[in-house]
Amino acid sequence: MVSLSVLIIVEPNLIINTMIDQSKDVVELCISLLAIYAVWLGILEIVDQSGLGDKLAKLLSPIIKKLFKINDAQQIKYISYNISSNILGLGNASTPSGIKAIKCMEKDLKHTRFAMLMLLVINSTGIQLLPTTIIGLRAAAGSDTPSDIILPTIISSVVATSICVLLLFVYKKFKKI
Repeated sequence: MVSLSVLIIVEPNLIINTMIDQSKDVVELCISLLAIYAVWLGILEIVDQSGLGDKLAKLLSPIIKKLFKINDAQQIKYISYNISSNILGLGNASTPSGIKAIKCMEKDLKHTRFAMLMLLVINSTGIQLLPTTIIGLRAAAGSDTPSDIILPTIISSVVATSICVLLLFVYKKFKKI
């Protein structure tokens, strides 16, 4: 804050030009990210409309049942959409399905509290196999190799998610949630 105040006094033209240039860059970045999200949200809608979402839920169902300790088909479907979106690196696109999953779970808080916590843990750790948003940001910023982060992202997100899931199970054992 102090440096900004000094810069306004010392060289006000520089600060105004910088703010205008950066505002233009932000708008361009938002437009490029909007395009990325539109494509992936469109793909997710096609998946839902074609019935692939139900097949995906069925495929992920054994893992979700074991991990989340739930059996409700609707909850499993929304959780599978949410996890799939996160795996594709579309954290913001996964938000609607996460909200729908939580709303479904709210009906029976006594039995779904752990599932809600698990969904929160998995979303917070952001497991990603294809970090499309970050790749899009790097491409928009002019990176020569925007996809160089795929392997480090996979490793770090799998390790973080595994540790946090394990800690949640340990917490559940001691706190009886």
